[in-house]
Amino acid sequence: MKTILTIQHTQSVHHTNGMVGSWTDWDLTETGKRQADSIGRKLSGELRGKNFVMYSSDLARARQTAEIVGKHLGIAPILRRELRERNLGKCVGKSVQWLRENMECQERTIDDRMFSDAESRRDEWNRLLPFFQEILSNEEENIILVSHGDLLSVFNAMWLGLDAEALNRAELFGLAGGVSWMLRNDEGKRFVKRLSDMSYLSV
Repeated sequence: MKTILTIQHTQSVHHTNGMVGSWTDWDLTETGKRQADSIGRKLSGELRGKNFVMYSSDLARARQTAEIVGKHLGIAPILRRELRERNLGKCVGKSVQWLRENMECQERTIDDRMFSDAESRRDEWNRLLPFFQEILSNEEENIILVSHGDLLSVFNAMWLGLDAEALNRAELFGLAGGVSWMLRNDEGKRFVKRLSDMSYLSV
């Protein structure tokens, strides 16, 4: 049996100031820090007696979420660049308004790039895939992943056994602070037990 919990990082500065997230290294807001603390407190009760390993994107907003949650669980996150949000190239550090006014290509398929130096969804998929295969094949039974909305939507599709082209037709997106529970039984069947559960944010 393998248990994987995914946590979408909590409220970041870019959620409040109209800026693009992507690879810009935004911090959590004070609200985001309180949300991460709430997730950690509730998970510490649910996971009592179980040993987990935690992997996190190295971008500040995910790393800070992971560090706060990890303090409640007595674990430190292992930072992995593979868990970063999608790179939007020259849009990094710009506003959402700038993105809308300067977009070079409308994304209609997973191979389109909004900007010439940005990652496509397929690029993002290919970046994540080796890490996904690593955690599925290793001996770690209990894993927590802390990442970003777009990246975790790709992870969700992989978990369901879909191919990259499935993202042209449908996706499973979560919300900031959402916690998802996924299990793989001894026969190898994968389950999504909860998707983007927001109850962890309530006081």
